[in-house]
Amino acid sequence: MIILPPGEAERIGQLQLTGVEQEILQSKQQSQVTYRYGSIGELEFELKVRSAIVEAARALHASGAKFATFKNSRCNEALWNREPNGGFRLRSGVTPAEGIRDIFRNGWAYAFECATAMVIVLYKGVLDSIGEPAFNTYFADLLLYDWKYDSDLRIIPAVEAYPGDVLYFINPDFNPMSPEWRGENAILLPDGTYFAHGMGIRTGAEIIALLNTRRKPGSTTSAYKTDDIETLDFAYTQRLKTVIARIGTRVYAYGW
Repeated sequence: MIILPPGEAERIGQLQLTGVEQEILQSKQQSQVTYRYGSIGELEFELKVRSAIVEAARALHASGAKFATFKNSRCNEALWNREPNGGFRLRSGVTPAEGIRDIFRNGWAYAFECATAMVIVLYKGVLDSIGEPAFNTYFADLLLYDWKYDSDLRIIPAVEAYPGDVLYFINPDFNPMSPEWRGENAILLPDGTYFAHGMGIRTGAEIIALLNTRRKPGSTTSAYKTDDIETLDFAYTQRLKTVIARIGTRVYAYGW
């Protein structure tokens, strides 16, 4: 169920939405969970960002970027410095937007594990939603490493999953010889499939089956999808585009 301020609900039919955005909207309208929005613009912004995240997931899948452990990670060192722990730190003089876009343009030069892939997809979705000037302001000095991310990329738990959210498949009996297969992070796509870096675009059943091939010898404990759902704080992300950014311990209005 979607709750909007008085007079705003009637404007839902006026929104110019893609098929993906319309699908998400209808699912939220039919949900037993209550979703409150401060304005029709806040709702529209969430739908647009979710759509951008979905497109970013598909684009990363098509980019040629490979799966690798932290030990074997690689990046385009013209734009990023590879850290000893396998993370990537943006080089001085390179804008955050340039760094993120290069991963999608020159994926062949990159290899990283699945948590880093999820953060990259979320950054790209935000970049395409708030624009390059705002993105460069808020996300300076980027570090891509595991689930470490800039404080302005607000990721929060959710109770229901919609396209653009991150879910987790756990492999309880993973083979200790290949700990990278202890689980798989995945972006939910509109058709019910998932983008899982290193596996591609798969159904949930296919992800589980692949994880099951990486269990301890003799194990009969199946991998499974957990109840964990991570989503962007869309209302906060919208403020990055329209109002205030935090830089260090001070607060600035973007463009001042």
